[in-house]
Amino acid sequence: MTVVDGHNTVEDLLRSPALQLRVLAGERGLGRSVSWAHVSELEDPTPWLLGAEVIMTTGIGVPRAAAAQRAYLERLDDAGVAALALSAGLHVPPLRRSFLDTAEERGFPVLEVPLAVPFIAIAQEVAAVVQEDAHQRLGAQLQVFGALRWLASEGLDTAGLFRRLERLSGYEIYLSTPQGRPLLPGVPAPPPSVRLPASADAPPTIPGGFALPVPAPGGPAGFLVAFEREGARPAGLAVVQHIATVAALRVTMVRSERETLRRQGAETLAELLQDVLDPETARRRLALMGLPPDRDVVLLVVRDAVDDAVVQALGEHPHLMLRRHRDLYVLTAAGVVAAEAEASTADSGGDGAARAGAALREIPGIAAGVSRPLPPGSSLRVAQREALWAASRAAEAGRPLVAYGEDRMGRWLPDDVGVLAALVEHVLGDVLRYDAEHGSDLIASVRTWMERDRRVDDAARALHIHPNTLSYRLRRFGALTGRDLSATGDFAEVWLAIRAAAQLGGL
Repeated sequence: MTVVDGHNTVEDLLRSPALQLRVLAGERGLGRSVSWAHVSELEDPTPWLLGAEVIMTTGIGVPRAAAAQRAYLERLDDAGVAALALSAGLHVPPLRRSFLDTAEERGFPVLEVPLAVPFIAIAQEVAAVVQEDAHQRLGAQLQVFGALRWLASEGLDTAGLFRRLERLSGYEIYLSTPQGRPLLPGVPAPPPSVRLPASADAPPTIPGGFALPVPAPGGPAGFLVAFEREGARPAGLAVVQHIATVAALRVTMVRSERETLRRQGAETLAELLQDVLDPETARRRLALMGLPPDRDVVLLVVRDAVDDAVVQALGEHPHLMLRRHRDLYVLTAAGVVAAEAEASTADSGGDGAARAGAALREIPGIAAGVSRPLPPGSSLRVAQREALWAASRAAEAGRPLVAYGEDRMGRWLPDDVGVLAALVEHVLGDVLRYDAEHGSDLIASVRTWMERDRRVDDAARALHIHPNTLSYRLRRFGALTGRDLSATGDFAEVWLAIRAAAQLGGL
């Protein structure tokens, strides 16, 4: 709790000569604000509290054991209770040292009420102050109701809207997804130390303020956390609830805007892939989608991943996305995605773009290919071939992400499918038919041997066969193809043919 202006703090109650209250522990917390005073003899009244209450008790619900007393006080403090007022001379058990020490540590005021002072006197004192404060709270509520009108009439962005709501409400406002990420642009997520509610039905009170769900179809879109601002007059739970409703409406608006941009982006990307836009129109369209005109872009082809997973991985990075059968095409700024060789930047806490690439690689079963960077507005014909080739290479190698050019040999293969097929038939045709007829693995054996730099023992272990068996397969392959694998020219031709077969999906 924070100190607030006005006459509604624990210290103000202490100053009232009629109440004759005495501080037993937790003097550091006398600046906590008070919203109500309530009698409770329950050992755990927290499910029925809203926060900032003075709990008054004759001591019936206060445990006797030291550990239980400490847990009792911690529950009240965690629920946002302003102070505990114990009636002297009735049923209060001896207060343990751990109880009093915890109150001091937490700055949680523990007060003693003389037997001659009825609890109703404290309640009336608090009620009178609350009545004086009601006008200010009502005014804050009415102004919060006008929040959406501000959006329309003043053109406030999300950050400006919530800064104004903070000033009106007396709270610091945070918004987060259920996973703790920022829910709306311009509004920070709460500090990592804040424990978000486990469900939408959790009590709204947390130490120092409130945590409320932001409603959305199908379940909460996230949570609003409101902490009392030092020196302000917090307007209470009702106002925070209204702010959560404003947040829900803003989330709906932002999602609608994003969906509109996604559809427009898909249309633009389809036209770019068809090469029907002139460069100037293309650059203007990309700028409207948030892609800077002075920064190169890359084309990404993603296989075996759902659209939403890719969108979540890219986060706030602008991008265009188009689904074509099993392939998802993504156009985004260069540097947002990185090949595995660059992953250490993200893993060691690199920038947001590197982290987006890391998140993309972590999608289960993903196989993605990235083109070389190119200026925005350029033709995507070559980039499309590069990204498709890299995606095939990623799927073939079982890697999540491959950038075009990583395979220094394969990138020199022609793009013409007919030329590739002719190369495969000319070099590997007889072996492919032999493998099909006999159920053998000659091509797989040669490919594994080549990928392991012609180390027979390593390749044999990978194939789970004896080295002598692999040596026989290599000789048999040479006899069928008429190629000597010890000759540089024949070796290169065979390797290119195997790469071509893989690119055609024949392996």
